[in-house]
Amino acid sequence: MSDAVSVLDEIENLTIPTLLRRNATEYARLPALTSLDSPEHPTLSWSALWDEVAAVGCGLRELGLSAGQRMLVMAASRPEHITADLAASCLGAIPCTVYGTLSTAQIQYVAEHSAAPVAVLEGTWELERWLPVLEHLPQLRDVIVLDPSRQPNTGGYPARFHAFADVRSHGATIRAAEPDTFERTAAAVTPHDPVSMIYTSGTTGDPKAAVLSHRNVIHEATAIQRVHDAPMHPSNIAYLPLAHIAEREISIYMPIVFAGHVHTLADTNTIATSLPTVRPDNLFGVPRVWEKLAAGLRNMIDSLPADRGQALTAANGLLRQGYELRSEGTAVPPEIAERIAATDDSVCHPLREQLGLDNLRLASSGAAALPLDVLHFLAGFGIEVREVWGLSETTGAVTTNTATSFRAGTVGRALPDVEVALAEDNELMVRGPIVFPGYLRGDGSVESAVDEHGWLATGDIGAIDTDGFVTIVDRKKELIITSGGKNISPTAIEGLLTNHPLIGMAMAIGNDRPYVTALITLDEEAAPQWAAAQGIDGVEHDRHDLATLAGHPQIQAEVDRAVAAANARLARVEQIKRYELLQHAWTPENGELTPTMKLKRRVINARYAPTIAAFYAAD
Repeated sequence: MSDAVSVLDEIENLTIPTLLRRNATEYARLPALTSLDSPEHPTLSWSALWDEVAAVGCGLRELGLSAGQRMLVMAASRPEHITADLAASCLGAIPCTVYGTLSTAQIQYVAEHSAAPVAVLEGTWELERWLPVLEHLPQLRDVIVLDPSRQPNTGGYPARFHAFADVRSHGATIRAAEPDTFERTAAAVTPHDPVSMIYTSGTTGDPKAAVLSHRNVIHEATAIQRVHDAPMHPSNIAYLPLAHIAEREISIYMPIVFAGHVHTLADTNTIATSLPTVRPDNLFGVPRVWEKLAAGLRNMIDSLPADRGQALTAANGLLRQGYELRSEGTAVPPEIAERIAATDDSVCHPLREQLGLDNLRLASSGAAALPLDVLHFLAGFGIEVREVWGLSETTGAVTTNTATSFRAGTVGRALPDVEVALAEDNELMVRGPIVFPGYLRGDGSVESAVDEHGWLATGDIGAIDTDGFVTIVDRKKELIITSGGKNISPTAIEGLLTNHPLIGMAMAIGNDRPYVTALITLDEEAAPQWAAAQGIDGVEHDRHDLATLAGHPQIQAEVDRAVAAANARLARVEQIKRYELLQHAWTPENGELTPTMKLKRRVINARYAPTIAAFYAAD
């Protein structure tokens, strides 16, 4: 357990509705919610946000949504998404955002499993995938469409469809006539009631629905704020899918607990251009976000005049030196600390200001390991990313590095009131108030996933040092065991490969095989930029032209060097003997990745079976 002070007394009896009401009263005029996609829409204050939530809540209740029922949402990050989600929670219902990349078959599975009577959809793209399965979903009474310009051709189901604006307007009328009814319903919600539901990625089978409580999400937010010594009223950008537990915690629950200011952004690809507008205090990213930032900075340095590029490289090396010393628990010598401060002020801070990261107080990364080279490179510009580790079932982070207590390459130490231990096979076990109540059963009940002592088996293999810092080795089900009986972590190999800006994804192969091989894809954004910087002729520098890039001899030679560099850092049994550079990227839409950008190893193994067989046929 962390040695940080407990937060249990601080959150006693709190719920999301009580905190929303507090914010609407104590912080009524402070900004709560802004859309970066629709600047013509005014920023909602906390008072105005509560009115919106109440209006939508009354409209949902009129449609028949009630306590314990589920509500599915498939939409990008936008204010209506968040207000609908919170309105359902205030009714005691269980909102559940599902990934926008789900296929029609997957939509049918989660809709049937959840038995949701209400679904909230963005517009045409979502409707095209829902309409074919409506006849199989008799329990789905109402479909609410957010975008008023995208009302569907509903076929035989016109009565099921409602415009979000109409639901909200009708709810506002009801609330005006019965001003206290919604407030009484919201006040009846208890800390142990469900607040949301997350469908896990389903890397090894059908996704499970992890049910979270108000106590879970408020404890998580409060504990994170405590260990990072974060102030009230933080700003952030909600740009990742709200089906991801980290984004839900950071962009829905944490801002409510600390009366923050959320800026919604529907298009994830525009995050880089939105940062200078917001200059957020907090920014969470999955590893690919930080890898792309690092790749972009490296390409920028390569394209600068020699003197400017050398100055940035020297500054990066100096700040990186200080970061590495602190990571090792070593005091930075005063003369080096002075040089770091001066260099940061004159060279690195202007760069962060240009990127929109100059106000950043908490940068964090989770969902998978962030390569050490990326971590150190960004720290060399004063962008110190704190790795965290957690699951949907633990309401997000279980452990975190902090500014005053971190070790690069680990995922930090346990949050307050949380215990982490190792089972006999080194599987990480978690116990504490962030552990979820359980998985939703088909009959609507919740099945606990903890043992008789309250421990949750996470499925991750790890290590815990004497100071409590946790290191993740790999997923228990993903460890490679070669035909020679050697246990190998594929993610460690893959992380070394993706250190190179050319490489987007890699999958190490070798289970029951004599040696390790790999499938590699180019990075859709960085590879064309790299090709342009190298002056490669005859290649369309376009993210959609990966096949041409993959076939270019200079690209192939550089990937050869990247594989050799990775092998130089691996034990002999871990080294890649053969690999194939693929001509297209892996995507969730094509089925090779989960919505959280994790490899679907079973799918990839099956899809590339002939290629994999050829790796070993040569022996």
